Amino acid sequence: MYSGAPMSTRDPQRADQSKRGPLMFVLLTVLIDTIGFGIIAPVMPKLIMEVAHVPISRATELGGYLMLVFAVLQFLCGPLMGNLSDAFGRRPVLLISLFAFGINYALMGIAPTLGWLFVGRAISGIAGAVYAPANAFVADVTKPEERAKSFGLVGAAFGLGFVLGPAIGGFLGEAGSRAPFFAAGAMAGLNFVYGFFVLPESLPKERRRRFDLKRAHPLGTLRAFRDNPTVASLALAALFWQLSFQVYPSTWAFYTMAKFQLSPAAIGTTLACSGVSMALVQSLVTGRVVKRIGEARTAPIGVTIGAIAFLAYAFIPKSWMIFPVLAIGGLQGIAMPSINAMMSKSLEPERQGELQGGMASLMGLASIIGPLALTQTLAHFSAPHASPYFPGAAFVLAAMFALTSLSLLLARLRSAKPVVNVGTDSR
Repeated sequence: MYSGAPMSTRDPQRADQSKRGPLMFVLLTVLIDTIGFGIIAPVMPKLIMEVAHVPISRATELGGYLMLVFAVLQFLCGPLMGNLSDAFGRRPVLLISLFAFGINYALMGIAPTLGWLFVGRAISGIAGAVYAPANAFVADVTKPEERAKSFGLVGAAFGLGFVLGPAIGGFLGEAGSRAPFFAAGAMAGLNFVYGFFVLPESLPKERRRRFDLKRAHPLGTLRAFRDNPTVASLALAALFWQLSFQVYPSTWAFYTMAKFQLSPAAIGTTLACSGVSMALVQSLVTGRVVKRIGEARTAPIGVTIGAIAFLAYAFIPKSWMIFPVLAIGGLQGIAMPSINAMMSKSLEPERQGELQGGMASLMGLASIIGPLALTQTLAHFSAPHASPYFPGAAFVLAAMFALTSLSLLLARLRSAKPVVNVGTDSR
């Protein structure tokens, strides 16, 4: 397993310590990025109303367009960021992304017109592809058998950010709708400065590959994976899993209001519980389960639990039942780190950025297709005169996406050779 020459040492204990610092920085980067994304959520409607001079109904529509811009740019730029990190190293791409995040939040904080908000969202969509070099960095500095655990920690940082971000944003929002943007920009700036001085490079020059623009876009990434059926099948399974997972950010608030008439405070509580459950599973459970039964069995179990949770949300009759489903459903968090680890172990070290860029692109694609399909399903079955009136319909659709992912994973498990790491070294 390659761990990155600039961080290598002859002392195994010191080597492990030298890896923990950079890994913690990457986890901190993901955490701050997600906090920054969540910190602006409570005040975004108010800011749109202020700069566009529109009522809340129109602000909601414009907010959807802003999300679409973010998702489209992330879809297009994920492979670009990943391929750049394969060619020039993880460090410069990570630092440039952090700098861009700071600029984005500053622009949105001082935005005098709606156009500035769209520019800011476009920049954040491009910089949001930071997950590609971040996950590639994790693959660089982690042993193959520990990658699922490390990717789980990245997922835990992501979940924790979604717990802390809205809470911080709601508190700062009392000082004005722009205050959270400046706070998010300051966090990104401080993280950039910290990384500039302490973050080493994990991909030495001898393991880099020449940048190829033909492979640095979504279709090029897919073509580049044609020679690896394992990666191709797992990528398709990951896409359907991400489509199902979009039911949470796109419909949860509307679903809980339509079915249980929950208040905003109660909705926030359920979201916080969901984030805590997912973070605990990904940080404490994923590594242990993978160590015991392997990624190839862990991933289908996680997806199965997710499908069951989706169906439970669709049919539970009482609001209090949400919380036990949240607690048990959090185990679905073992799925994505396991899928990511299997894919990572199937490609060479110099292609880890390309792989993670492709994954970022898939997440962007899921963020475009999923919310549209799921929100329209919810809107149709929760309309005043819908027949039948069934607010849980979006979760049934999510379960169908998850079951499609499960069938792909099981087919891979039955037919393919065991996943082995092709980028090991002699160490």
